Amino acid sequence: MIKGCVQVYTGDGKGKTTAAIGLAVRALGAGLQVYFAQFLKGGDYSEKRFLETLENLVFRQYGRSGFVSRNPSDEDRAMARRGLQEAKEALRGGAYDLVVLDEANVACSLGLITKDDVLSLLLERHETTELVLTGRNASPELLGAADLVTEMKNVKHYFNSGIPARPGIES
Repeated sequence: MIKGCVQVYTGDGKGKTTAAIGLAVRALGAGLQVYFAQFLKGGDYSEKRFLETLENLVFRQYGRSGFVSRNPSDEDRAMARRGLQEAKEALRGGAYDLVVLDEANVACSLGLITKDDVLSLLLERHETTELVLTGRNASPELLGAADLVTEMKNVKHYFNSGIPARPGIES
């Protein structure tokens, strides 16, 4: 790539992670190298099982299995800091054409990493590396610094009608 851009997928609607996975698949189809990191997520999600099988894609999780609430633990903070450090290394070297930091916005809004930590990633990345940050509650500063911002808006969701998360669709 000649120039990497910064993309942010945010909002309260479904589809932020799914969009990032779609972009990763597109990049892989073009022969690009991808680093895909999930903050706040641990465990055996459907996308994890698939993404870990792909060549030219490094997949990492920096979260416990289970839900991180408004009161994150020291373990949650330590995992997010480790993820941030490894993301910086992936962004700096130029070995990856696309770096996806899934749920990094939520990790920031919960105080696991800081807004300045996230903004520093934009400055430290290799000039040809595309960076995607997903998750609700992206900071206004990040939105201003990004090259592309997509907001997913929740208009209607079947979860509110009692339909739980389904394997292969939401989990």
